[in-house]
Amino acid sequence: MAHIPELTILQPADKEQIDLPRTSEDELAVGKKRLYIESYGCQMNFADSEIVAAVMRNAGFATTSSAEEADLIFLNTCAIRDNAEQKVRNRLKHLTGLKRQKPELLVGMLGCMAERLKTKLLEEEKVVDIVAGPDAYRDIPKLVEEAESGQKAVNVFLSREETYADISPIRLNSNGVTAFVSIMRGCDNMCSFCVVPFTRGRERSRDPHSIVREAQDLFDQGYREVTLLGQNVDSYKWQGRSDGSAEGMGHGVDSSTQPSAITTFANLLEMVAQIHPDLRVRFSTSHPKDITDDVLHTMARYENICNYIHLPAQSGNSRVLKLMNRTYDREWYVGKIDRIREILGEDCGISTDMISGFCTETEDEHEESLSLMDYVHYDYAYMFAYSERPGTLAAKKYADDIPEDVKKRRLNEIIAKQLTHSAERNQRHIGQVQRVLIEGPSKRSDDFLCGRNDQNKMVVFPKGNLQKGQYVNVLVTECTSATLRGEVV
Repeated sequence: MAHIPELTILQPADKEQIDLPRTSEDELAVGKKRLYIESYGCQMNFADSEIVAAVMRNAGFATTSSAEEADLIFLNTCAIRDNAEQKVRNRLKHLTGLKRQKPELLVGMLGCMAERLKTKLLEEEKVVDIVAGPDAYRDIPKLVEEAESGQKAVNVFLSREETYADISPIRLNSNGVTAFVSIMRGCDNMCSFCVVPFTRGRERSRDPHSIVREAQDLFDQGYREVTLLGQNVDSYKWQGRSDGSAEGMGHGVDSSTQPSAITTFANLLEMVAQIHPDLRVRFSTSHPKDITDDVLHTMARYENICNYIHLPAQSGNSRVLKLMNRTYDREWYVGKIDRIREILGEDCGISTDMISGFCTETEDEHEESLSLMDYVHYDYAYMFAYSERPGTLAAKKYADDIPEDVKKRRLNEIIAKQLTHSAERNQRHIGQVQRVLIEGPSKRSDDFLCGRNDQNKMVVFPKGNLQKGQYVNVLVTECTSATLRGEVV
């Protein structure tokens, strides 16, 4: 699953966020029906919601930031953990009341939870009128028409070709400075704990020229940072054939039939970085088995490719990693960390995912996860207790045999360890001048602005006469485990 770090240490309950389009971005809806979208889970879902908004605008809908004003409400859902699904179900209870007041209101479920449950969702949640999987977004206007006629409408077909490369996303809840650009869809990594391959389908890459065009258009509109998104960006691969056509390649695609040029992720990174030196480039998520020295050397060559990598470990024990089907062991992962430090330096920001209490995990194996954290000193992390997901390989093959209180205790130890490391990593910046891209006002005070540095850390500083979208140099004077503070110099 594609995780974009939120610049703080995320507690387990903080992962699923709700995307609320800003009131200032509501479109004029004279004679139009209104669409309201909430997004849960990973940033891939947030990016998908922007595609859905574009599709629906072409179908005559305007967007609104108010569920009460909407004629159509979509929940773009996550299925990575049971907690994510329960949040959506709780939200549906509220929408049931709203629908009683407004019987013509239509409610649709999109994304991974919709794909996992399919028509069963319509039986379990009577308020739902439309169910659409991640590859069915072009079909949503037709599904809406069916629902308007009183039918329940479903499309959960998974495609091996769909990338939505020709659709220009509508930037919901945008700060006008940073944006996400999807470069691929699906996942071929069958991690035993993960439902994503079953809800998002096989891996396929998007035409690099369409990616560069989207990033160029964003820069021309005033955006100054793009994050390239994929479940596993390092396996991005595009084959341009000699007949002038091209195809996105997943694992197992036979590329030997015609002469071709291959665009790798390192190539794509360079293409986007060359758009303009003032366009920052980030990416997520990397997989330890696929990240290459070519990617690291490309990052080192271009100052506008941010010095930050999200490299999920999941566990620090080789036996558990094998059960997880991560296809690497502890030694391999440590080797990748060493190469990152060697090529990009000790200041390169590194974050991770860590799961506590996976099937059969012993206390000694949990300690190995803690010792891996001590070795790496991650800047921040996404940390979860293992949550069995129906249909996954782990659910079929292994007993979820670690008691919940043990999972929670181990998770708390992981969180405490990470808080210490985050504080230590942030203290390295005190006394340093950091180049910061201003994203907008600080959450706590309009007298302060905030933005991220090269290592993806949030920096807060007095507003002065500065504006969002500017680059500024900030002398860091203090820090917490989540934030840097300083003065513009």
